[in-house]
Amino acid sequence: MQGELVKGERVDIASLTELTLGQYARHKGTWYACCPNGLIANLGRHTVTPHEDGSITVSPSILCTGANDSGDIRWHGMLEKGIWKDMG
Repeated sequence: MQGELVKGERVDIASLTELTLGQYARHKGTWYACCPNGLIANLGRHTVTPHEDGSITVSPSILCTGANDSGDIRWHGMLEKGIWKDMG
């Protein structure tokens, strides 16, 4: 739903498959995030600003695309100070 807010969480991972909804982590030197719909975003081309509380802000907006048995899926939004905001 557009405008929906989801609280994210910074975690330590050994594999990208460990990320769950809303989590974000550095893996092999690159930031990754699990968007609120379950798609994994590679944030390597984004500016990621870490904050003292462990949260991050990502710029520009994040666009994740993928497909499943139901067809194409996508998520577009912002991650600011650890809060995900769906932009539709």
